[in-house]
Amino acid sequence: MKRKIYDFLVNRHIGINRRYHKVHDNSTGLKKIWSWIYLLWTNFAYYILFCRFLGDVEAVKIYEEKKLVTDMSESEAFAKSFGEDLDSVVNILSSYDIISFDIFDTLIFRPFSEPTDLFYHLGDKLGFMDFKRIRMEAEQKARLSSYKINGHYEVELEDIWNILSEETGIDKCKGMELEIELEKEFCHANPFMKKVYDSLIEKKKKIIIISDMYMSKDVLSEILETNGYTGMEKVFVSCESGKNKASGSLYDHVKKELGITRGNCWIHIGDNVNSDILKAKEAGVVTLHYPNVNKLTLSYRPYDMSPIVGGAYRGIVNNHIYNGLKKYTMEYEYGYIYGGLFALGYCSFIHDYCEKNSVDKVLFLSRDGDVLKQVYEKIYPKDAAEYIYWSRRAATKLMANSNRYDYFRRFIYHKINSDTNIRNVLKGMELECLCECLPEMLLPDDKLTTRNADILKEFLVDNWSIVQDVYENEHRGAQAYFKEHLGGCKKVCAVDIGWAGSGAISIQRLVKDVWKFQCDVIGIIAGTNTIYNAEPDASETFIQSGKLVSYMYSSAHNRDLMKKHNPNENFNVYWELLLSSPTKQFNGFDYDEQMGVARLIFGASDANEKGIRDIQQGILDFVSEYHRHFGKYKYMYNISGRDAYAPMLVAAGKKEKYLKEINRRFQLQVNIS
Repeated sequence: MKRKIYDFLVNRHIGINRRYHKVHDNSTGLKKIWSWIYLLWTNFAYYILFCRFLGDVEAVKIYEEKKLVTDMSESEAFAKSFGEDLDSVVNILSSYDIISFDIFDTLIFRPFSEPTDLFYHLGDKLGFMDFKRIRMEAEQKARLSSYKINGHYEVELEDIWNILSEETGIDKCKGMELEIELEKEFCHANPFMKKVYDSLIEKKKKIIIISDMYMSKDVLSEILETNGYTGMEKVFVSCESGKNKASGSLYDHVKKELGITRGNCWIHIGDNVNSDILKAKEAGVVTLHYPNVNKLTLSYRPYDMSPIVGGAYRGIVNNHIYNGLKKYTMEYEYGYIYGGLFALGYCSFIHDYCEKNSVDKVLFLSRDGDVLKQVYEKIYPKDAAEYIYWSRRAATKLMANSNRYDYFRRFIYHKINSDTNIRNVLKGMELECLCECLPEMLLPDDKLTTRNADILKEFLVDNWSIVQDVYENEHRGAQAYFKEHLGGCKKVCAVDIGWAGSGAISIQRLVKDVWKFQCDVIGIIAGTNTIYNAEPDASETFIQSGKLVSYMYSSAHNRDLMKKHNPNENFNVYWELLLSSPTKQFNGFDYDEQMGVARLIFGASDANEKGIRDIQQGILDFVSEYHRHFGKYKYMYNISGRDAYAPMLVAAGKKEKYLKEINRRFQLQVNIS
């Protein structure tokens, strides 16, 4: 009867189902009672008041709005709200005779934002569609059956699989074995609690483990031991006793089993407010609440992502940032939270492209390619990959003869009315020698304006042989440099952040048309120009022909991102900050005649070198953690460009308040000179 009432009130219309669960799930006390009242009201409104829209799924915003922490890092904010550090937690717990720990989300983490995400991977191994939902439904049925027979909702894994096997035809023993195998594989120690636990063991404290779980004590003990948790007195599991923390009965059972008579000699620590705190207190047990890392971050993490990659991304970020062990800088978190998934997905995209198209080598162009190459080598160490010094400035000089239009546009027309004089413009072009022979209408100290820009251009055209002579050594140096790095290659990929893809295209032209190397160059960029650029279609020909390939978006895919990504609101800068490098700016090439080798010419370093290194470390740490958990699952590296951009969409919410704070910490050089 209870099931029929539930199906009628909750499951008849998906809109009512979603609205109810949004309020009811994880609720306790008055909020749970309110969820039931809300359920009755939605049914009344739907059937009696004819509010049929309640049966439909609520409209989802295209872009999520999250209120991010902007005055400190998230880990600092957590430490401030939690109020306890490692030493204080150890001191609090060690003052009691008996210490009990919850297991999941306390001692043990999984790399998911929802524990049931494990069933996606189990479904893949079993080759069964919609397995996560079916597995959850089987568990619910098993618990309802247990209540009818035993008067409680506790079940063992076998009870669940008895139903699953009957309804799906999957062999029960095989299914149970695979599920337990995956739990053992994905479960890992919470680094904060591992240190707490080890300190208590050193103090020879009496430790017990208490868990509401359908897996047996033997399986849980093996998971704990594999992750370094040894020396506990006893493990209590709800499925074996028929008692649970959620009702408080398991605490009474533990008291009886251990002969505990004094309430103040025992402290319990766990993440669930109801099961680990409220019910424990009702049973006379002292408690210490360890906040659930995934519930804490509902207001911060993106959910508009594909479910499997999104769950893994959120779980890894939340477990790392919110476990309480360390406080990180905002720059580090910018890399870890907003750059890690992108860098991983982009490198996976590059690898797949190279594999499918028989590419000999990947060239990561400086300086955006610095951290990308580090990520690439971490996950694809056998691939041929090199870090190549290249810059917009160097490319513009080298392409002066092949693309005069861009040469003058970048060096002259982009600087009109920028309060710079003719001498500085020529100096930036490395043509200061021409200051002495300027025409009468141009003086070295004249400001560059719309009135004299064309005159300066015509002067340079008239003296083009001098321009070519100045850049001759640059050409010889660049040719020698690329000959060394492209030797023996028939096809390479040049990787950059974007946006028009001019870096890769200029290398294509120089390699094939100017230096006559027998090597094809394909450009791979993270994203293209967008509708907000002055030249939105600049690279369309190359995108269409396949000479340029875009990961996150282009005019042909993820067009919503192309319309969202606005360089006028510094979106380009925010992405370039993610890939910033502590290496110096690259200005160009020279040629050592005596040695017959290229010389590289560098400029200044960007400001906040420590912040840049923190960003890179954050990205690398995320990639390492993701690779640690999912390295053997190739499909987990199929990270779409839309998923890779999702964290940044959250960061860009609320009028880019968070991103503006990050940008304020840097003085990133994005201009040509």
